[in-house]
Amino acid sequence: MMEPMVVEEFFGGPGPEDMLNAAAAIAQALRQFAAVEAQAASGLRACLPTPSDPGPITDIRRVKSISFAAAEAASRGALLLEAADIMAPGGAVSALAVALAAATKRAGLPPTVLVPLLRAAALSLPTDDASAQIAAASHVQELAAAFAAA
Repeated sequence: MMEPMVVEEFFGGPGPEDMLNAAAAIAQALRQFAAVEAQAASGLRACLPTPSDPGPITDIRRVKSISFAAAEAASRGALLLEAADIMAPGGAVSALAVALAAATKRAGLPPTVLVPLLRAAALSLPTDDASAQIAAASHVQELAAAFAAA
């Protein structure tokens, strides 16, 4: 006679190790996003005239626009690096939400600015570990709910 299969043994959801793997993968994705922002900031700065360029600056609005975009990209990159450092070790959603909210506040932004970036990070995990992907998606959803409640 065969023993009955206990479903809970196989379908219990992501375990603690899956959550840690998800946190590490999200942190890595955020670092990659930060690198893209840094490249954008650098490229934009390269478009700005330098003191050695001949002639007057003819369109100050264009220069201000490019300068602002470069500064914003650099700020987003710095925030993403800080968010990656916060997310990497994993931990309770409540503690992570508080730390991420403090980081965004220092950057002069609301915590909800991180939600689409965290969702994108969860969707772009460089792993075929389905449990880690599920853990990442649920972790980010819990963070989004914590930010919305704050």
